[in-house]
Amino acid sequence: MSHAEDLGGTRRDFLYYATAGAGAVAGGAAVWTLVDQMNPSADVQALSSIFVDVSGVETGTQLTVKWRGKPVFIRRRTQEEIDAARAVPLTDLVDPKAENHNLPADAPATDENRALDETGEWLVMIGVCTHLGCVPLGNGAGEFGGWFCPCHGSHYDTSGRIRKGPAPRNLDIPVAAFTDATTIKLG
Repeated sequence: MSHAEDLGGTRRDFLYYATAGAGAVAGGAAVWTLVDQMNPSADVQALSSIFVDVSGVETGTQLTVKWRGKPVFIRRRTQEEIDAARAVPLTDLVDPKAENHNLPADAPATDENRALDETGEWLVMIGVCTHLGCVPLGNGAGEFGGWFCPCHGSHYDTSGRIRKGPAPRNLDIPVAAFTDATTIKLG
């Protein structure tokens, strides 16, 4: 084999690797563009978290806000509502899990695990019935003094736990926290 043939093979190998490298870079750029377009847009990201001023919510009343296209019930419960919820034995519950996205998935459905604060005064729930997605009525509705879904007859107690009817799960608790004494951050 002559010296010229060695150089030709080397050039051919170089061209092969250079072409393959350029193709890999171009392919990576195309894939990155496709994957990046699936990220949420800026307006969607802005709605992923909201701040709610609860300074005007009186004890025994509730505020409903829209978050991620769903109603969220923010209730400032009375001591009677808290006591009623904490008196319920866990064995009486249809869904034994807290359904609280701030806690582990297997956390029990005690009232303490569903309330936003240690005293139990604040309860924040996604206001969508877990049966077929209706919006339950609040302010002491239903047989257990909490929420009632008139569409199919699901009754929730003062902690938003399903007690009677076709709903399989407790009302969901979203990721939420107080940022100061009068502001709740959802998301």
